[in-house]
Amino acid sequence: MRAYILAFPEKRWESYLTPLDEDPLVKIVEQRLRMAKRIDKVYTIIRKGQLKRFSLHVSNPVEVKAKNKIEALYKALPASGELLLVEGNMPLIMPFLVNYLSTLFLDSDSEALIPSWSDGTLEVTHAFYDAKALKSALEACLAENEKKLSCIKEYLDYETVSIEELAKKNPKVTLSFFKVKSSFDLRFAEETLKKIERGDI
Repeated sequence: MRAYILAFPEKRWESYLTPLDEDPLVKIVEQRLRMAKRIDKVYTIIRKGQLKRFSLHVSNPVEVKAKNKIEALYKALPASGELLLVEGNMPLIMPFLVNYLSTLFLDSDSEALIPSWSDGTLEVTHAFYDAKALKSALEACLAENEKKLSCIKEYLDYETVSIEELAKKNPKVTLSFFKVKSSFDLRFAEETLKKIERGDI
């Protein structure tokens, strides 16, 4: 199964090449995805003109000219197959969770499997999709001039899985959804990765 890392900045704080213990965030995300059994190839979606910088750190950068994340995904994603979509600032993504969610998705008849928080918030950039259905949803979002990627939920037949319920069995689940947005987040991610490597958590 393919994984696609969205490393297409829209906001000033979205810097996917920010170093975390010497390696850029996006490189760590790719490394952790490669630890998942079901992921056999990882692609990274980037802005046009950034190929030289990203090719030093990720194996399959996909350069796209687009106005926003919605258009970038629409242009970069394949026409068919199943895929995992994640964002390039999630360095604590858990391979065991990726494996588990992939099994749930492949056993379902839905177009997508999207983790959900108890308040109803969906983690659309930590989810599995049927590529054809996702591209159709992205096309609908573009036609409606939507700005937020979360719009895809309106055009997909998806199932959810409760993050809190999963976390009751393994608290490390919640770390998988952590996004680095500040220097404080960066320090937390660095300390947590070291604890994971030592087996402390």
